[in-house]
Amino acid sequence: MPIKIAIIGAGLIGPRHAKSVINNPDTELIALVDPMPTGIQTASDLGTNYYPSVSALLSSPHRPDAAIVCTPNQTHVPITKELLSGNVHVLLEKPISNTIETGHSLLSLASSPEYAHLKLLVGHHRRFNPYVRATKSILENGSLGRTIAVNGLWTLYKPDSYFAGNGDWRTSSARGGGVIPINLVHDIDLMHHFFGPITRVHAEGILPQRENPTHDADEGAALTLRFASGVVGSFVVCDATPSSHNFEMGTGENPMIPKVENGSDFYRIFGSAGSLSVPDLTRWSYDNSGEKSWSSPLTVDQIEIPDNAAPFDLQLAHFVDVVRGDAVPSCSGEEGLRALIVCEAVQRAMRTGQPVEIDVDLLAGSKK
Repeated sequence: MPIKIAIIGAGLIGPRHAKSVINNPDTELIALVDPMPTGIQTASDLGTNYYPSVSALLSSPHRPDAAIVCTPNQTHVPITKELLSGNVHVLLEKPISNTIETGHSLLSLASSPEYAHLKLLVGHHRRFNPYVRATKSILENGSLGRTIAVNGLWTLYKPDSYFAGNGDWRTSSARGGGVIPINLVHDIDLMHHFFGPITRVHAEGILPQRENPTHDADEGAALTLRFASGVVGSFVVCDATPSSHNFEMGTGENPMIPKVENGSDFYRIFGSAGSLSVPDLTRWSYDNSGEKSWSSPLTVDQIEIPDNAAPFDLQLAHFVDVVRGDAVPSCSGEEGLRALIVCEAVQRAMRTGQPVEIDVDLLAGSKK
């Protein structure tokens, strides 16, 4: 039988998840939940049932087997707890929470004996992007040698409309807004996915560009990173500059953001045997030279993408496997919280001007 799935939140991401659910033969879109009046029309457009709250959904004839939570960051934990308490599996959009404390409380609940049979997957969907999977494969096959360093960019321009109306929470750091928890958290998760846990960060905030006094959310920073593996990195993140150096424009993943053809890279990975730029997947080495030397010509390899399946679709298929017990979560609640911990450390480094150490065992109190 198809898994009955409810979408919680009808904002930017909810309808995209809903379409994946509709298109997957193993899932059925059973309901859409959103407190705003516009949610009724969105549910109608999607051909599904509408409820104004999770409690109304859980007491209805359309109880789901699983739910995808796509609500503002500060609501992630209470909504997910309510769903788990209602015996519903959860795919929770990143970040796992807007605070480390509430994130820990969610993991504590999810790992308790009465809820241990339920599955919690954090929606860091980029792990399923074909460019990411290809990069992970290259790192694992050893063709770059030992990884030495990484340089990353996430830079683009968000218009005023992004912060208006139902999105006004994005203007406030206190309500979970800002480029660090909304956008950088994706890249932090991928850095963990590629290189293991980050143990130290330093960050310098950019000069604010949005002078509206009601807008206090962070707009960007320049970071330095140290990983437990010994890899070092640098990263620039900014949502207030016209730029093509970002994941969305490089991969074409988000249909709302135009892809840059023959586009700009956003990651550069440097190893002892070669280097790699992403997403063009160009590998540079001295494989065909007699001597590994700066005076020898470099060998250039263009690595092909094996497929171009939509990450949201692949993530949903994985969620189905997780719910059915055929797979473990690609990004567990613990890994979701680890990315949030690093983002909080970045914000603390921006405030204090000092490097922040991150204990790799910080999650030891949370059961997997």
